[in-house]
Amino acid sequence: MKRLETIDTIRGLTMISMILFHFCWDLKYIDGFKMDWYVSDGAYIWQQSICWTFILISGFCLHFAKKPLRNGLLVFGCGFLVTVVTMLVIPEALVMFGVLTCIGSCMIIMTLLRGIFDKMAKPLWEFLTTVVLFAVTKSINYGYLNFGFYVLKLPRFLYTQGGPDGMSHSELTYLGFMQDGFFSTDYFSLMPWLFLFMAGYFLHGLLENTFAHKAFHVKLPFLSWFGRHSLIVYMLHQPVLYFISMLVFYMK
Repeated sequence: MKRLETIDTIRGLTMISMILFHFCWDLKYIDGFKMDWYVSDGAYIWQQSICWTFILISGFCLHFAKKPLRNGLLVFGCGFLVTVVTMLVIPEALVMFGVLTCIGSCMIIMTLLRGIFDKMAKPLWEFLTTVVLFAVTKSINYGYLNFGFYVLKLPRFLYTQGGPDGMSHSELTYLGFMQDGFFSTDYFSLMPWLFLFMAGYFLHGLLENTFAHKAFHVKLPFLSWFGRHSLIVYMLHQPVLYFISMLVFYMK
């Protein structure tokens, strides 16, 4: 099947947006620039637009992977590497259960379960169900489920087993029950984000019959390149930004 260049373009645009967002983080928290807008609702929407798009597309593109389990293990391994490096080099900016760990986990889980879902072959209902589950669990890190008409507060003990530093029973934090005292500069738990990843996976089935349309073949070389090489760009961008930020810090 012909490559869907539009997906590469959208992912590339998202990568550029992410790089700019992370550079702003470095300017504020490393260089000490006064940037009150960075903690505003607008900045939160910017950040969410990046992770929603990236995770949704990751689920969508699982269909195109020749070796999805290997790819999932690779992405998960890159997430583990980010954790180790930040723990050793910049512990004040520790990344624990970051976006790569989450996406790698989602890829592994969906690779193992895709046979079941593909036999069901009901992409519309599967897509709608996972969208609803994502919406309901979006606030699970903070102790409740949101049904729109009703907010269900989850048992407090699910969030208080982590000890003073929030790291004991970290498997609960990994699942979505963020322990008191837990800290990470990039935290994406399995819930709710697995459901968004699954929604992207099922979205492929909804749109598959329209892939020949020119809307799926918009190629902008610069953005498409970033989209095709998103993992290596992700792994390299923050060390480069950190180096630039340190130069800015010492030149102030």
